[in-house]
Amino acid sequence: VQLQASGEGWAQPGGSLRLSCAASGLTISTATMGWFRRAPGKERIFVARINWSGTTYVSDSMKGRFTISRDDAKNTVTLQMNSLKPEDTAVYYCAGTSRSRYSMLSRDYDYWGQGTEVTVSS
Repeated sequence: VQLQASGEGWAQPGGSLRLSCAASGLTISTATMGWFRRAPGKERIFVARINWSGTTYVSDSMKGRFTISRDDAKNTVTLQMNSLKPEDTAVYYCAGTSRSRYSMLSRDYDYWGQGTEVTVSS
């Protein structure tokens, strides 16, 4: 299984970025796909997930600003990030699991992308 993340970049506060995660060896419509992030000097935390039924959940601190979705035809998961704040600066990781439907815990995800860097600053 390989997860290839893209879309890293820089945005000003209030701006938007879109991250994508292309999966190979894993059919995302039968898995739970998640995004996590690790800010400088901090632990990795849960951002959002979408499970095989299409049910989504976004962390409370990002709810209303971040949206997770998927394109089954492209086997790709997308994280749309709007109204970005400097505290959103982090390395973002795409992850997948076939073992859990609702998990927000890193340990429940078996497959990880390489991480993509997002910087929000003026």
